[in-house]
Amino acid sequence: MTPTALSRQFPASRLGWRHRILHFMVVAGPGLIVMVADNDAGAVSTYTQAGALYGTSLLWVLLLLLPVTYFVQEMVARLGIATGQGHAAMIYQRFGKWWGRFALFDLLLVNVFTLVTEFAAIAMAAGRLGLDPNLIVPLSAVGLIALVGTGSYRRWERMTLALCGLNLCWLFLAWRVGPDTHAVLRDTLIPSVPPGGVTGSLVFLVIAIVGTTIAPWQLFFQSSCVADKRLRFADLKAARLDTLIGAVAVVGFAVCMLLVGDALHRQGGSFEDPAQMAVALRPLIGGTGSTLILLMMCNAALLGATAVSLSSAWAWGEVMGWRNTLQAKISDAPKFYAAYALCVAIAAGVVLIPGAPLQTIIVGVQVLAGVMLPSAIIFLQLLLNDREMLGPRFANRPWNNWVNWTVIGLLFALSLVLAAQVILPDLFPAA
Repeated sequence: MTPTALSRQFPASRLGWRHRILHFMVVAGPGLIVMVADNDAGAVSTYTQAGALYGTSLLWVLLLLLPVTYFVQEMVARLGIATGQGHAAMIYQRFGKWWGRFALFDLLLVNVFTLVTEFAAIAMAAGRLGLDPNLIVPLSAVGLIALVGTGSYRRWERMTLALCGLNLCWLFLAWRVGPDTHAVLRDTLIPSVPPGGVTGSLVFLVIAIVGTTIAPWQLFFQSSCVADKRLRFADLKAARLDTLIGAVAVVGFAVCMLLVGDALHRQGGSFEDPAQMAVALRPLIGGTGSTLILLMMCNAALLGATAVSLSSAWAWGEVMGWRNTLQAKISDAPKFYAAYALCVAIAAGVVLIPGAPLQTIIVGVQVLAGVMLPSAIIFLQLLLNDREMLGPRFANRPWNNWVNWTVIGLLFALSLVLAAQVILPDLFPAA
């Protein structure tokens, strides 16, 4: 069809909307992936545990985290588009080697333990499905390495978005357990403290929720992903929409996970891990529903593992000056792909150690992420206020700073509370 014929069939206004939709589809990916991948194995465990222990009473926390999640990741996308580089590279350039190494050490420390949680979830789910974890875990590691080794960013993105789409199954599971609609609306809109008051276990779990909803690796992943995809200034609005949709999705799926855990709470059951919960809920949701929870655990772990491993490989490659792009073949960027494979292999190996306390590691990692998050966000906040580097269009506006410094203050407060709880175990009454 010629341009003239096209203009006759589609008025200018409709052609404009069509162009915007096509443009968004091309740009979309990094924001949605970074958000949905954050609902990884640790998130499944944390959110379902929150529901199993406290019912729907912590739903309001997730609602509060929705704008926080968006504002933080919007800054990340803006930084990646404005500079064409990842977060790690910008920290090194702007603050020097010492602070750059400090930020990189923080990232790698949290990421290593986070990757262990991903494979721990795969091992637990495999066991409940009657499969041998000693076989499934190595096969999963090989599959994750193959996922990124195609030499095509687009191919990796499409496969990863397909994994993201599988999270829609959580909507079915939340409906299947039959939640109390009145309680859901009340506890989402009206902040309250669960019966029993503020206890050490409650504080620990709230910090874990914050740590899994906004994780340090996300800051490094999305900026590097934006740079690897080569998004430009004209893509900013579409990238923001991509991030907003991802923020709504990650909180929506988190609510569904909490409601699945709430079903166990209403039954008076106990919580050990999501795999055990899936078996305990079989009388309510049937064998198919129970199996689906276990499969969703595996999907969450695979999605989280590829994102976390890539955030480490991208950050390390930026610092070391390697060629670090999914656009290159393995032979053209061997160190980048080797770093990714090493992250995956180490985590898989740790999980196969007999007697490893997998569920304790899973929840503990989320708390560790919550403690280390404030320092990562401070670097981001300072970078986004460098008007000389970014220019007025991409630098933070005053309202951005008010919101971001408030978020940073709250995160530091939560970190101090956790530290106080560790130092003074009797600070809060026992659960």
